[in-house]
Amino acid sequence: MSRLHGTKDFWIGALRTEGPAFAAAVAEAPPETPVLSCPGWTVADLAHHLTRTYAWARTVVTAGTTTRPERRDPEPPAGLTPAQWYRQEYDQLMALFESLDPETPAWNFAPQPKKSAFWPRRMAHETAVHRWDAQLAIGAGEPVEAKLAADGVSEVLDTWLPAGRRITPGQWHGVVQLAATDAAQHWYLRLRGEGVALLDTATILDHDDHNARAQVTGTASDLLLALMGRISFDALGVAGDRRLLDGLRVG
Repeated sequence: MSRLHGTKDFWIGALRTEGPAFAAAVAEAPPETPVLSCPGWTVADLAHHLTRTYAWARTVVTAGTTTRPERRDPEPPAGLTPAQWYRQEYDQLMALFESLDPETPAWNFAPQPKKSAFWPRRMAHETAVHRWDAQLAIGAGEPVEAKLAADGVSEVLDTWLPAGRRITPGQWHGVVQLAATDAAQHWYLRLRGEGVALLDTATILDHDDHNARAQVTGTASDLLLALMGRISFDALGVAGDRRLLDGLRVG
């Protein structure tokens, strides 16, 4: 396994692509257009959500503390369309990230070092998935770029699941293998009741039997979208115990 290790520049580069693409999709759709992948949301709801998420990320990164700041979601400014308000907040976020020292203390929800480096990664993947949502609403959904999507899969496995953020609580036991056909990358995850462990197969001999009870194969984008609840795992190649996959969803 060759797991990708992103950098601030990698995630900022992704934001430079995904942010404007999100804004373009939002600007094209009437605000009341339903977002099929986010039941109950309109395009305006989606844009306001991502805009407020950016504002929250800026609050956390600039707080200078590892303690969770109080979250206060701003209201849309009068006279701005959802796309215009989003672009305003996107520009502020990018300016902050460009000058960001990744080692600066900053709170995050994961069992990881409380450093600012967490947030460019989180915002890159938040934006990529919601860009897909917005484009789907106008019938033009494009997959997430393979390297970015592969890092997004890793983020689900090394951040969301260890933080206890799976959608459906439950007890799962067994090893699941995920394989990205377009990124030459695979992951082994051991489910232990409510807990998880991401296995580093680089330390395991190739001939060892990992005893995976479920295997999922697909593009990195489809793997990420399935983990985030955007598409069904049935759209991918699945073998073994399908029930274990319910323990992987975080969106």
